[in-house]
Amino acid sequence: MKKVFILAMLIVSCSLCAQKTIVVHSQLTGENEEIDIPENMTLSVDSLLLDWHAKNFLVSEFDCDSGAVNPFFPDSIYMDRLSRIPTIMEMPYNEIVRKFIDMYTERLRGSVSYMLGAANFYIPIFEQALDLYNLPYELKYLPIIESALNPKAVSHAGAAGLWQFMLGTGKLYGLEANSLIDERRDPIKSTYAAARYLNDLYNIYKDWNLVIAAYNCGPGNVNKAIHRANGATDYWSIYNYLPKETRGYVPAFIAANYIMNYYCDHNICPMETQLPIVTDTLHISKDLHFQQIADLCNIDLESLHALNPQYKTEVIPGNSMECILRLPQQALNAFIDAKDSIYTYKAAELFTKRKSVTVKNTAPASSGKAQYYKVRRGDTLSGIAVKYKTTVSRLRSLNGIKGNRITAGKSIRVR
Repeated sequence: MKKVFILAMLIVSCSLCAQKTIVVHSQLTGENEEIDIPENMTLSVDSLLLDWHAKNFLVSEFDCDSGAVNPFFPDSIYMDRLSRIPTIMEMPYNEIVRKFIDMYTERLRGSVSYMLGAANFYIPIFEQALDLYNLPYELKYLPIIESALNPKAVSHAGAAGLWQFMLGTGKLYGLEANSLIDERRDPIKSTYAAARYLNDLYNIYKDWNLVIAAYNCGPGNVNKAIHRANGATDYWSIYNYLPKETRGYVPAFIAANYIMNYYCDHNICPMETQLPIVTDTLHISKDLHFQQIADLCNIDLESLHALNPQYKTEVIPGNSMECILRLPQQALNAFIDAKDSIYTYKAAELFTKRKSVTVKNTAPASSGKAQYYKVRRGDTLSGIAVKYKTTVSRLRSLNGIKGNRITAGKSIRVR
């Protein structure tokens, strides 16, 4: 009953998710202009609820009154609240930031409720990586606008995972991608890759707003905007020279930080998290099939895919590279107890790719009739055997020959 109630409460109609741009007043031209909304802010909450974590571990808090009414607050309140968030990064307020706050507190209320619940799974991973590289903790909200905390998110341009890595950038930061594996979808590996990338960008720009702008549109576009703005290195000074989506990206990031801190003031209740059982990892150095794990470790395939989203099929390519397998503790113990038998279980049935094949030569007559060859001067049994892809012993057997002597002009059977 809880699951049905959640869906009824949170599903957003497609018409509400159709908006792709917002209109703001340009200080450069004095006219209204449209800027793009980050792609994953256009997702409907029903698509987010299809995530395995959401289906299994998120429920509505029935003792929290998540009303549909969003209280009105003047600009001064928003400005004061943003200033109170303990951040290193600058969180200024303006009309554009207000537009994105309004989106989160009105149209995207259901999505915010989902993300507040899902944050319990992912934010600890983000914070640990950011802490390792001594990066601002507020960057943990970057995946809010990158993927809406959906680990399976794929953009129209091909960016994938929580941190929306493009294929080339992902490989540059050690995320393997081939026909069997895509580590951009691995929440842990992609998070540490994102931390390294953000750290590298900060070493270039020394300004966090420029860093996240470059994270969105690439350093090349930020560099061009700086050049067109006569060398200005402040995000708001180069704002009008950036791509349309990046103009909305930093304001959306500021709004994400706001809503993840002040959701309660807008009558938004987080989905309650029923944390999953403890999981741990194993290093796999042989090819392994999900079905082998499921059958011998008593875990369903859906859970395996959810805990190991980097694998594009049900094959873990351990023969090609050392791979990581994440399992609940009970299943992990069963895996260890099974030892090497897990790799041999149904192996012939599950791994059907052939390592070699034999091509049968059907060029000589294959009708089943006998075939003969007329011996010429200088012929030898071994030479005839090579010509007809047979053996000397076979020729002797077919023709009753005891030695190696053959007579020119006579026919001998070769098939």
